[in-house]
Amino acid sequence: MPSNKLLFNDFTIVTMNQNQEVLEHGHLIVENGKITDLGTGPAVGVFDEVIEGHGSQVLMPGLINTHCHAPMTLMRGYGGGHDLQTWLNDYIFPVEAKLTPDTIRAGTELAAAEMISNGITSFADMYYFCDEMVETVLASGLNLNVSRGITAFEEIPVPADYKPCREAVALVDQWDGAGNGQIKVDMSIHGEYTSFLAPKLWGYLADCARQHKLGIHVHLSETKLEHLGCIVRHCVSPLQALDREGVWDGTRGMCAHCVWVDPQDMLLMKQKNLSVLHCPTSNLKLGSGIAPVAQMIDSFGINVALGTDGASSNNNLDLLPEMKLSALLQNGDTHDPKAISTWNALKMATVNGAKALGRPDTGALIPGYQADLIALDFQRPHLMPCHDAMENLVYSARGSDVILTMARGKILYRDGFFSTIDLDRMNYNLKDALPVLFGK
Repeated sequence: MPSNKLLFNDFTIVTMNQNQEVLEHGHLIVENGKITDLGTGPAVGVFDEVIEGHGSQVLMPGLINTHCHAPMTLMRGYGGGHDLQTWLNDYIFPVEAKLTPDTIRAGTELAAAEMISNGITSFADMYYFCDEMVETVLASGLNLNVSRGITAFEEIPVPADYKPCREAVALVDQWDGAGNGQIKVDMSIHGEYTSFLAPKLWGYLADCARQHKLGIHVHLSETKLEHLGCIVRHCVSPLQALDREGVWDGTRGMCAHCVWVDPQDMLLMKQKNLSVLHCPTSNLKLGSGIAPVAQMIDSFGINVALGTDGASSNNNLDLLPEMKLSALLQNGDTHDPKAISTWNALKMATVNGAKALGRPDTGALIPGYQADLIALDFQRPHLMPCHDAMENLVYSARGSDVILTMARGKILYRDGFFSTIDLDRMNYNLKDALPVLFGK
């Protein structure tokens, strides 16, 4: 259980509130899992625990990873050096055919440990064997938006009878809202290119999302081949093809990658209030391209959030470098050093991620919000001196600088030690899982 009343004292606090406030020598109070107060100067009251920042540590909202495939952490570094289609067909799909409930648990726990130590407090995942994922994440303390990724490589006349659809609906019934809101369930169309023979499926899943007031999570225009292939098949882009089936009407749409979208797509995204889940490292590693994020934000006001994608295509689950890369790519591509401000880069990793996941009480340090927060040690040489905390967070910080991770008022990680994950057990399970998948 979270400490009844906890004080963070003498921190630089990057609030991520609408006023962009950064509090020097600030304090923040957590009570029963919620932020109850923050400000400058001494805090008044009696506390069960006081954590001192000594004026040299930074407190900020927990990072939100909006697009991940946690079990694929087992495939880190496997099949590198290929484009998306080759990588999937020749390497990933054959391994995924060997997955078992135990390997899913092992991969998910490894991913959870990595994310927690890197300051991620919430993430969205699209995969299968979702029961095992949820059970593992619940134990870890992380917030999770989970969806059963659905593919269909043949026509599906009655989607309600299709086994993956039944699994998706069962996931909602069993897990949505579990852990007092720790778990949220969404619907998921893996992508147009993995289900174009079954367009009835798209409308059915959108109807399910509307019925249960869920989001819908889709890979969208990730590669040029995918994007142009859809235009050949449907005479419109993937976004527009899904729109024809009503996918975006009345749903919280989450569109992963969006590398090849055009202004017409972006206008539709804004009209339908969709969120883009930007995964810059994965997009570059697979040679997919550079998403026009600056245009999305500046010209269309689209909510852009950040994701790592899976460790299989990133090769880590560290969101802090994604902020830096997202800014550098747009600054360089547009020849404008202000294309992505530090504020917008931080928003993508926090506030915008919370909006994308339908979690209005996280992503910022505001009284009444969930106590999802992290502390970073700014006495590390690469973070000194600190003229601007937000500048250093975006361009200098990395996951290893995180010294404390708290989710829902519970400390999950502190000074290198995990409170919810047994590393010895994790390593034992990992050693058992790898031979099942790779024969080693």
